[in-house]
This record gives sequence, C-alpha cells and structure tokens, in this order.
Amino acid sequence: MKKLIIATVLTVAACGLIFAQNSSVDSPNPENVGNDSAMEALREISVDKFEREGSWNVHMSPDYGTITARLFDGSPSMKEPLPEDKDKKDEDTQVLGVKVEFFKRGVNSFYIMSERPLPIEGITKTVSVWVCGRNQAHDLYILVQDYFGNNFELYMGSLGFSGWKKLTAVVPPSYDGVHGIVQHSAYYGDRPGLRILGFRVDCDPMLARGSYYMYMDDLRAVTDLYDMENHDEDDMADNW
Repeated sequence: MKKLIIATVLTVAACGLIFAQNSSVDSPNPENVGNDSAMEALREISVDKFEREGSWNVHMSPDYGTITARLFDGSPSMKEPLPEDKDKKDEDTQVLGVKVEFFKRGVNSFYIMSERPLPIEGITKTVSVWVCGRNQAHDLYILVQDYFGNNFELYMGSLGFSGWKKLTAVVPPSYDGVHGIVQHSAYYGDRPGLRILGFRVDCDPMLARGSYYMYMDDLRAVTDLYDMENHDEDDMADNW
C-alpha cells in the first residue's frame, strides 16, 4: 500500500513539473497557442513603434481626472530589435508617455486608443508591448477587433513593477470559427483577421490619486503567416 501511495505522489509531482515547464504567464509560447496543425510559419512582426505624433489618443472620464499624452526620446535597453530592424535603430527612438492627474479616488479607467485600427496579417498568436508601469498596481488590457468586427479585451498584466517590462497577451483561438475571437473565414474573402484598437488601464481605487505616469513602446505580434507565404503566385486574391 505504501509503495502504491509513493508511486502516485511521484506521478502527480512529475505531471506538475511538466506543466510548470510548459506554461508561463509572463512569457507564453506562441507555438502552443491553438497548435492543431504542423503547417505553421510563425513570425514576430512590428505592429507600431509609437514614433508618430498624433497616432494615439487618450481619454478618461472628466469626473475623475485629466489625461495627456506625448512622445519622448528613449527606448527600453533590454529590447531586442527584429532582424529586419537591426540596421534601422534611428527609426525607433521614441516612446509614448501618458500622464494622468486624478481628482479623486474611485473605480475608473483610462484609454490609450490608436487613431485607426492596426491590422495584423495572418493568424495572431500573441501580442506584446513594452511598458514602464511606475510600480502602481493598475491593470492593463489590450482592446482588439476580430474578423467579423466584434470587440474583445485581453488581459496583459499588472503595472505594479518598476522600470520597463514586456507584457504579453495570448489571443485564444476560436474552437469553431464562429464563437470567440475569429481571425479568418473561408466565406467572407481575404483580409487581416485581427485589429488592434488600443489599450485600457483599470485603476486600483486605492492608488488612483495624485499624478500617474506610464510609458509604452514597441507593439508587436507573433502571427502565423503560413497561408500567405505558401500562396501560389498564379492564384487570385479574394479581396475584391
């Protein structure tokens, strides 16, 4: 009986170890997101580098405070450039700064929205952004729109850390192509399946006072471009 109990405990411990090795909240593996086919061509691509003045708008309820945003010179020192950007360091020199001045404590949120939806080609697995959170435990969400124009929010993480940190959100696959975040359909032509609308920060009511500063840089996505890269040159595009 003792041998059976020991064997069971060792089996459970081994399963827990395997799960811990294959899962990480901080750095999810895009290869494991909706991986139901060996036909994948995962690429990390740049969605926006926060380099253009006026391309992001900010707003919040005027009952709780004021909000402003502007570009600043700078960049996270730990950030690794994409292979195609290694010789273009002078094109990625700025970050977006956001300043919130609270009138009073309360349950409130503020928004950082793109001037226009940012399309991502292929089937998006994960979306990441570099954030400087100033060690305030507010929560960051990314707002996305799927193939059919339905809006969703994905949790990226708490801003309760100092300095720069890369936050990543997993885009859950639709199990039937109808429900959830649908990124492609054979019935409605060919167009990018996911669009980034912006971000929402839900403030901790106890910390929503005084002035709060945060900075953002380098919005990226890991996407599966298999269908696009293996599209026959003599095949027509269904986008008319």
